[in-house]
Amino acid sequence: MDRMVGTVSRGVRAPIIREGDCLADIVVDSVLKAAESEKFEIRDRDVVAVTEAVVARAQGNYAHVDDIAQDVKAKFGDDTVGVIFPILSRNRFAICLRGIAKGCKKIVLMLSYPSDEVGNHLIDLDKMDEAGVNPWSDVLTEEKYREYFGYEKHVFTGVDYVDYYKNLIQEAGAEVEVIFANNPKVILNYTKSVLTCDIHTRKRTKRILLANGAEKVYGLDEIMTESMNGSGYNDKYGLLGSNKATEETVKLFPIHCEEVVESIQKQLLEKTGKCVEVMVYGDGAFKDPVGKIWELADPVVSPAYTKGLEGTPNEVKLKYLADNNFADLSGEALQDAIKNYIQEKDEKAKSLVGSMETQGTTPRRLTDLIGSLADLTSGSGDKGTPIIYIQGYFDNYTK
Repeated sequence: MDRMVGTVSRGVRAPIIREGDCLADIVVDSVLKAAESEKFEIRDRDVVAVTEAVVARAQGNYAHVDDIAQDVKAKFGDDTVGVIFPILSRNRFAICLRGIAKGCKKIVLMLSYPSDEVGNHLIDLDKMDEAGVNPWSDVLTEEKYREYFGYEKHVFTGVDYVDYYKNLIQEAGAEVEVIFANNPKVILNYTKSVLTCDIHTRKRTKRILLANGAEKVYGLDEIMTESMNGSGYNDKYGLLGSNKATEETVKLFPIHCEEVVESIQKQLLEKTGKCVEVMVYGDGAFKDPVGKIWELADPVVSPAYTKGLEGTPNEVKLKYLADNNFADLSGEALQDAIKNYIQEKDEKAKSLVGSMETQGTTPRRLTDLIGSLADLTSGSGDKGTPIIYIQGYFDNYTK
């Protein structure tokens, strides 16, 4: 009988990872034990995905709010600092903000609205329309914001982020003024020293600020790029991709991940004879239909992966072939025609970009697609599966 199962994504349990652990050894051991326990076979082109959290934890890649404060102070001195476009997150930004505030005398906090960069809403769109507020042109003070929208709480967390962030800054010892705007140039009416906290739009924001008179411009990707007092660091992404560890520390995005994925791949090849692809994954990229959050608070879905995961899918849409190219066929003849079409496409390694046969096949990067699958499989709670083992992802109808 033909194999009737396509892609399978399994969460693999592992011991609690601590600083100094040899993560590659633990991942390989956990995968082999899972295969033995669940009776699945290790195959070529299977994928092992390891969450960035355990990579950073094994590396001990942490920073204290005092380390963040020291770096911010060194860059901005006693300037009033415009902290602009942060995402609304207790996990992702709150502790970073505490450290930033400890390094400043005064902060002008500029929040984007109606939502942050990843879809967390400060205000309801209908209420914004009813108030006649134009988010592309109107600059709101905190007083005006409250007059229009009152005390809005996040639909999932129940937090009023305006109050929450304002109190964090004050508790850290800095003065604070809160404004709401979406044009980066607005902050230059308050200060010429800016820390831009957006993730995926940061390069554009920096460019606009520098072109319009800003004197000091840094992004979160430029804070904690080197060790402070023996702390962790990330030379590529700084504070981007960090998570709350404690009320005083953050776990940074992991560094040197290439060494980790290559070691795991090498060990699995030695022990099984199979070439398994390996990646480190963070947030996936998918939109929640209720909260409108689209995840991806990390700078990238995958900071490192083996070479076999480069590129994008080169797939055809089966229903398009059935309804168009082979509309006159049915049954076994239709199956054979489609299989032959796919085999010919694979053998010739022909790119199908732009052809009608590919419409609707979601040709995003493999690492973004597989990382999102891994993130959804592992979840963010207490499943205890920081390793995801994926089989059949590179199969198609002919296999």
